[in-house]
Amino acid sequence: MTLYEYLNEQHCPYRVTEHEAVYTAEQLATVEHVPGRKVAKPVVIRADGKFYVCVLPADRKIDLYALQKHLDAHNVRLASETEMSHLFMDSELGAEPPFGNLYDLPTLMDKKLAKDKEIVFQAGSHERSVWISMKQYKKLAEPTICSFSYPASFDEIESMPFDPFFYDPYGI
Repeated sequence: MTLYEYLNEQHCPYRVTEHEAVYTAEQLATVEHVPGRKVAKPVVIRADGKFYVCVLPADRKIDLYALQKHLDAHNVRLASETEMSHLFMDSELGAEPPFGNLYDLPTLMDKKLAKDKEIVFQAGSHERSVWISMKQYKKLAEPTICSFSYPASFDEIESMPFDPFFYDPYGI
């Protein structure tokens, strides 16, 4: 079942926008004229042999160590392009929708993304985006909400209060 079939079957209100081809979540934020925190960026990981769709804001990076702790896993890594192409055969590579349940994969959503009322994401194509309310997204994707990201911007990291238990992805 495609994302659009699923949304229609669930009677979910959404809107689709078409735009020039974009290949990153940050580019999507630019073309859609929204801050990166409103763009849902799916990142697929493999933890102890099991795949997960991790959804975070475009202006943040995934913290594999935090996911390892959350999932109580020994080995966590990003899925390869080959694995991605086999998991999401109905999507262009890099334009996967943030709905793991459509592919029999658990969905994890970062707490930072959960704060917005509406999100936008690529839905199988680099030229098309879907806008949906956060309430509907949570209802349909049924994500587990946890913290597994850190700011992509070094300036934002510098402005954070000092926390001796904060995982420093830069090693400084």
